[in-house]
Amino acid sequence: MNYIQSMQTAINYMEEHILEDINYEDVARQVYMSNYHFHRIFSMLTGITATEYIRNRRLSMAGQELIMSDVKIIDIAYKYGYESPESFTKAFARFHGIAPNIARRAGMQLKSFNRLIIKIQLEGGTIMDYRIVERKSFKLLAKVKEFKNEIVSDESNTEIPEFWDECIKTGVLDTLKKNAVNNAVYGACAPISKESKCFDYGIGMEYNGSEVPDGYRTWDVKPTLWAVFKCKGNNGDCIGETWDRIFKEFLPGSEYNMLDDTDFELYSDELESEVFCEVWIPVEKK
Repeated sequence: MNYIQSMQTAINYMEEHILEDINYEDVARQVYMSNYHFHRIFSMLTGITATEYIRNRRLSMAGQELIMSDVKIIDIAYKYGYESPESFTKAFARFHGIAPNIARRAGMQLKSFNRLIIKIQLEGGTIMDYRIVERKSFKLLAKVKEFKNEIVSDESNTEIPEFWDECIKTGVLDTLKKNAVNNAVYGACAPISKESKCFDYGIGMEYNGSEVPDGYRTWDVKPTLWAVFKCKGNNGDCIGETWDRIFKEFLPGSEYNMLDDTDFELYSDELESEVFCEVWIPVEKK
């Protein structure tokens, strides 16, 4: 999968169907990705979600039509997917900063949100270290929680860090250690299904095969090639920075594609002191 080409295909689809009742799940199907994988790649690459892209484009186009024609506001509202003039007015005001009826006055300024064209600019002078590892299948014992796909690109969202805090406070790590083959801790995530609006995130350790404690489950990680990246820093901020570089620097210029499957952070005492964790992503050669 050429994911740059896939994202441009997704944008083209959204533009061609911008006035229809579509959402990011419809777009994900067009590029044969799970909802989770598509949401993450699109938002990492463009800085906004596909849902935001569709909304911003519609409101930008609605603004242009509003000042360039005498079409009634209610008709414009329905045309651009709003169920009532009131919901359209609220969305319009949030985007443009003024209400639709005010926008028609002479001299009013509106915001424009143009069609995206994805271009990857590879810049020199930056080294991104990685290694390729071939690993057999293995099994985690994990505490798993379901999260909405939308939180993946939301830097202000703290649900996953709060999940970690909760697990630490409630002794989850102690339980995992009693049933683990080593001390390495995994933060694994994967789509629940191709169509799901949620994904699973699990905190786990490699399982020794003993009885599964109540409230925990096993997580099978398939055999594959892995691209491994060191997250250097003192806190979890370096994880997001590493993911950003993976999508914008590593994947466009490498000979590998990322698979739509489990990826994980690995926390280990064996890592160098300046390394917070490692990010492991499943890959295949292009």
